[in-house]
Amino acid sequence: MIQTTLACLTRTLFFVMGFQVKVKGKIASPLEAPIFVAAPHSSFFDAIISALTGMPSIVSRAENLSTPVFGTILSSLQPVSVSRQDPDSRKNTVIEITKRALSRGQWPQILIFPEGTCTNRSCLITFKQGAFVPQVPVQPVLLRYPNKLDTVTWTWQGYSLKELCVMTLCQLFTRVEVEFLPVHVPTEEEKNDPFLFANRVRQTMATALNVPVTDHTFEDCRLMISAGQLTLPMEAGLVEFTKISKKLNLKWNHVREQLDTFAAIASASKGGRIGIEEFAEYLKLPISDVLKELFLLFDRNGDGTIDFREYVIGLSVLCNPANTEETIRMAFKLFDMDEDGTITEDEFACIIQSALGLPELDVSMLFKEIDADETGKLSYDEFKDFALKHPEYAKLFTTYLELQRYQLDMLEEDDSESPEVKHSPVRKTTVPVSETPIARNKVCPEGSEEDNLSTSDKKDD
Repeated sequence: MIQTTLACLTRTLFFVMGFQVKVKGKIASPLEAPIFVAAPHSSFFDAIISALTGMPSIVSRAENLSTPVFGTILSSLQPVSVSRQDPDSRKNTVIEITKRALSRGQWPQILIFPEGTCTNRSCLITFKQGAFVPQVPVQPVLLRYPNKLDTVTWTWQGYSLKELCVMTLCQLFTRVEVEFLPVHVPTEEEKNDPFLFANRVRQTMATALNVPVTDHTFEDCRLMISAGQLTLPMEAGLVEFTKISKKLNLKWNHVREQLDTFAAIASASKGGRIGIEEFAEYLKLPISDVLKELFLLFDRNGDGTIDFREYVIGLSVLCNPANTEETIRMAFKLFDMDEDGTITEDEFACIIQSALGLPELDVSMLFKEIDADETGKLSYDEFKDFALKHPEYAKLFTTYLELQRYQLDMLEEDDSESPEVKHSPVRKTTVPVSETPIARNKVCPEGSEEDNLSTSDKKDD
């Protein structure tokens, strides 16, 4: 009785506001489809679907329940509330949706907007899986606003709720079309894979709407807002979060922290992208062949810049796997040439200069940044803390180690050959052994013969 009364009142309210509603298709019964999935979700006016379907329960943000008048009406519909910030709330929401969907008519039908946020209706973003986990038939519902002047779209960047209401009320009428597509009954394959189920329903809806699909989600919107707050172009935050987080096992908070670092590097550049100059300045290293190689590994599309998506993928695929406890400890031992448990600036400079092939390189600024307690020596804890916060250096170091191992193999190969073959003019060596010392304690850039001898004798002892 309450639902019927609310449905009538809601339809009357929309009529008074000037909405002309056109309905297509047949509404499924609770037994035919326990769940309605509606898209594209672009406005609070999308609530017209509730009035047309008999005021079903809806999945709504917990904040909406506290809204004056509207929150009271919403509470009477036995909603499933979800908090976007609380991961446990989302888990509980899925459990509640499943329980109601499998009740065989004991609960009202559930209306879900699977995109999870409002868009401008130009495409369908990734559907969240909550509506598809219960493995029950769903009825897709399409929304269209075929008006010359758009006064209904309510996204995170645009007109406020009050402004949209005033503009809509100023129109003589506002057209809205609601189309109920045939019920989608999941196959066995779709029942076992909610992601596949959601994608197929989304594709069916996108085809009917004649719009494309995209792998962006609400989390991308949050990243875009954060990018804007960090003075980056807002589109810099578009990384297809759900797609890469699933492939690379990334968490939202971790990616958000990486956005801060990216903003710090790209702040001086235009367009929210990192060039080789900004990359070198951030690492406090000059542009060298080794640095260019690392930059190219990040620059996946080869356009000479690194965007935020490439930066996130690069850290996850290239740098973080190399930045292990074992690698950090090995690096510390390599830098600690006199094995006293600390690294001096001279020891630090020796390795960095050798790794980059720049004997005259000044590394004092980089050393001071790592030397947190300003003692002039780096402890293992300082070294490790800096390495964990700057995983980009790990790839530089492992690349250097690979070069060292390669040259060791070349030396062993040369030693096993006869002198005639070894010094034959026909033989070609990719990297001359004399140019890059390879023993653990002969890594300093080539200087005088006496310097090399003293270093060698010191370590042989």
